Amino acid sequence: MPELTHPTGREEALRAAPRDDGSAPRALVLGATGYIGGRLTPRLLNAGYRVRVLARDAARAASFPWGGDCEIVEGSADDADAVATAMDDVDVVYYLIHSMSAGKGFEESDERAATTVAEAAARAGVRRIVYLGGLHPDDAKLSPHLRSRVRVGEIFLQSGVPTLVLQAGVVIGSGSASFEMIRHLTDVLPYMPAPKWVRNRIQPIAVRDVLHYLLGAARVDADVNRAVDIGGPDVLRYGQMMNGYAVEAGLRQRAIAALPVLTPGLASHWVNLVTPVPRSIARPLVASLQNECIMKDHAVDELIPRPEDGLTPYRRAVDLALGRVRGDSIETSWQDSEVSGAPSDPLPSDPDWAGRTVFTDSRSVATRASAAELWRVILGIGGENGWYSSPLLWAVRGFMDRIVGGVGLRRGRRSRTAARVGDAIDFWRVEAVERTEAESLLRLRAEMKVPGEAWLELRAVPDGEGARYEQRAIFFPRGLSGRLYWLAVLPFHGLIFAGMAARITAAAEEAS
Repeated sequence: MPELTHPTGREEALRAAPRDDGSAPRALVLGATGYIGGRLTPRLLNAGYRVRVLARDAARAASFPWGGDCEIVEGSADDADAVATAMDDVDVVYYLIHSMSAGKGFEESDERAATTVAEAAARAGVRRIVYLGGLHPDDAKLSPHLRSRVRVGEIFLQSGVPTLVLQAGVVIGSGSASFEMIRHLTDVLPYMPAPKWVRNRIQPIAVRDVLHYLLGAARVDADVNRAVDIGGPDVLRYGQMMNGYAVEAGLRQRAIAALPVLTPGLASHWVNLVTPVPRSIARPLVASLQNECIMKDHAVDELIPRPEDGLTPYRRAVDLALGRVRGDSIETSWQDSEVSGAPSDPLPSDPDWAGRTVFTDSRSVATRASAAELWRVILGIGGENGWYSSPLLWAVRGFMDRIVGGVGLRRGRRSRTAARVGDAIDFWRVEAVERTEAESLLRLRAEMKVPGEAWLELRAVPDGEGARYEQRAIFFPRGLSGRLYWLAVLPFHGLIFAGMAARITAAAEEAS
């Protein structure tokens, strides 16, 4: 595993307490491929836990740097059989699942999954459940997403298994949706017409401090069964958070005007248009800011000691996040969260296409560049590096996708130079990253709104002293609308796909 930033899990106060027989305790992580779970899991390993993860896609979990060090059980949190298997011989369960971008009925889905996990934990004799919930006031009407988080916490607290619910507000760290929303709003807009909630007080917390509390939660006394608030040392208004970011990023202070007419729905559309955060994620984030979210007390200090160097101030958290962005060393990102309703089935093998309607566009270009250099260019496609052809057409397609509620082209990518299974790259999802002596393959599955299912395959194949670039777009249309869609975009394929093939190979040759 790569070297981890603070906390690493090796801190004495966060180390795993051995079982009575001296063996290492086992931790089960649900949501291990998410933003927080992807960071917590390697730190649990460092802390001395035997770690098991429950993941919908075992291949995606295995692609993480820590994948080979964990036991992976494939399944979802609402699959009683998979959950029961995952719970066997477990001491502590981390529940880090949130339906941030789920559609209609997400509250029922959240409650069903939490109930399944709670009942399985009780039957298996689990010693502790740790749940990361949301910071919220007690005397206000909550948004549906925040209300759902509260309900999930209640289910665990009533399960009969000692539970610690850690309630956090805005999490600041490289790749967090909250940080990216602040970053892009401030970067793009010199003047910010904003909803009146920019005046609400908020207590942000650095992601490193969230991880500290999560690690420490496994060591609290066995009789603790309660919810506690966690937060950083600063209480700020949202406008102050934006201008605090501006200072750390070397930008001018932004003028911010609070407008009462911007409802959560309108504000989420606004965020959708000016930041990479899609409306499906922006809406719950915006809705959670409607109330003041500050810690009601510091009872958590009685259970988990603060970090040795103290909690991280807001501007320091921003500086750390910016450093990770500039250094292309973001561990996990909101970008890689699952998109509700997006196709998730893998590309069928070619023989399975028999009898089905399928459209393809295949290109092959020989290049003097080495296969290794060609692969480097392929692996960095998308995001800031672009798609090597017709930027205007790509931008228009991305804008169209955002308008109809898709993720759009500006979702970007976690890393500029590396890709792993499950990573998001603009409106694609990495389905396969394969390297053999015969070829290197990057396969992307479309997550834009299309009437069908689409994939894009890019290959680097050694060929004599150079290499051959192979590119294939595959589309399985859905009904008449899918066939009409393919015919409508067909005239643009010559510009887009031929241009991609030519410029990718040219970029590889130029770098050789």
